[in-house]
Amino acid sequence: MADDHWRDLMLAAQAGDAASYRRLLLEAGSWLQRYYARRLPASMVDDAAQEVLLALHTKRHTYDPAQPFGPWLSAIARYKWIDRLRAMKNSLTEELPEDLAVRDHGEAVRSASILERLLERLKPAQANAIRLVKLEGLSIKEAAERLGQTVSLVKVNIHRGLRQLGELAQEDGHEA
Repeated sequence: MADDHWRDLMLAAQAGDAASYRRLLLEAGSWLQRYYARRLPASMVDDAAQEVLLALHTKRHTYDPAQPFGPWLSAIARYKWIDRLRAMKNSLTEELPEDLAVRDHGEAVRSASILERLLERLKPAQANAIRLVKLEGLSIKEAAERLGQTVSLVKVNIHRGLRQLGELAQEDGHEA
């Protein structure tokens, strides 16, 4: 805080100097933004700073020029911060309704279970290549490195494995 500087600006403002008052409000506003940025959610910072500037404006006649300005402003900011914390604590949050719709994940779980059983019926090299590339999202090159195979072999295993999965799914009566 630029306490002596702000004190001088406040004294000039109390004497009617509008330019000094505007400068004081701008500088104090910047300081308040930083003050509240560390203490409140981002969505509340601007409102809190403006509330203090409004309080400073309405109570500027109570400032005692014999006292430092910084602690006076800090006290206002602190009290307004505490007021906001109390308001946040006491504000009611919306309760979730009992009949809130939640997506049923049963079909996804069944599909994953069927897929896993089908993958178990493939050759391990094919199943592992499909898991890494198609399910985990690795590139063919990354899968080849992890499996200790060539890129070409991984591609062949994926191609043959997917074809075999389709045949197995049709045999079992699942959609391919």
